[in-house]
Amino acid sequence: MCRNIRVLHNFDPPTTDDEVREAAVQFVRKVSGSTRPSRANAEAFDHAVEEIALATRRLLDDLVTKAPPKSRELEANKGRERHEKRMEREVRIRTAST
Repeated sequence: MCRNIRVLHNFDPPTTDDEVREAAVQFVRKVSGSTRPSRANAEAFDHAVEEIALATRRLLDDLVTKAPPKSRELEANKGRERHEKRMEREVRIRTAST
């Protein structure tokens, strides 16, 4: 999965429409291979973002879970720890090969 797309389900407070749209933008950027579409493709890009955001919102609203909601702060900390471990591994690999 693209590292920029985050899990949006089962958070307290609930996922906002802005977060859903940001995820849709990231998805469309990844699929299209373009961070900024040309003027000729802007309408198609924007339409795709809106459609994916709507589908994502419907999905999130329809999902059911018995698990307690996740803490945004705790999940962010876990993500930072994973990032730090990846960077430490990368430094070890690069310094070992020189």
